[in-house]
Amino acid sequence: MKQQMWTFGGTAPGPTLHGKVGDVFQVTLVNDDHGMGHGIDFHAGSLAPDRPMRTIQPGERLVYRFRAEKAGAWLYHCSTAPMLQHIGNGMYGAVVIDPPGLAKADHEYVLVSSELYLGTPGSSAQVAKMRENTPDAWVFNGVADQYAQRPLKVKAGERARFWVVAAGPSDGIAFHLVGTVFDTVYKEGAYLLKPDQAGGAQVLDLAPAQGGFVETTFPEAGHYAFVDHDMRHAEAGAHGMVEVRD
Repeated sequence: MKQQMWTFGGTAPGPTLHGKVGDVFQVTLVNDDHGMGHGIDFHAGSLAPDRPMRTIQPGERLVYRFRAEKAGAWLYHCSTAPMLQHIGNGMYGAVVIDPPGLAKADHEYVLVSSELYLGTPGSSAQVAKMRENTPDAWVFNGVADQYAQRPLKVKAGERARFWVVAAGPSDGIAFHLVGTVFDTVYKEGAYLLKPDQAGGAQVLDLAPAQGGFVETTFPEAGHYAFVDHDMRHAEAGAHGMVEVRD
């Protein structure tokens, strides 16, 4: 099934930006929509919204420049009202800013969770579903079930880091990986758990617009499902698989 979307750069979510504290990002936004204004808001930056987050009309462009002063997994999204519709139709993405001293992982993934609303973008029927919070699916990186059909592949004993950003526009996520335990949890700019501690974690819980990462090492070969542990969401598309080989 195909769904028309409003996008940054032709994909929903838009491109992931990845850097470190102190990096300067300069993004040129060009509005090539023929019928409406759009803007952009990078949560990773700290600056007055008046000019960089303004709405630009079709054919216009703006340059958005910000310095990443703080680490974290950050949301960006269209800044034009009604944001429920603009985010709900695909205008969102992630900015990952590594904490200082972040160790290398064997595998690193970015999973942006969101709701999916089918129908003609901006139509009364689609907008009604958004306002009633009755999406057609909950998804990772814009497509329902895509990682169940094309599993992520790692080897036993390897360490994987999962960056997760909850794009919403209305629902958060309880990110869970079946069959293993998280020994590292980083949420909203702070470590909640590190590998040298006695405890483990089972879920990374994020409200809409929050982000973080979890890490685990897969103990043996097998198939490890990852889900949004709100089972309404998992059963309607927010699930995937990690295939672990010897």
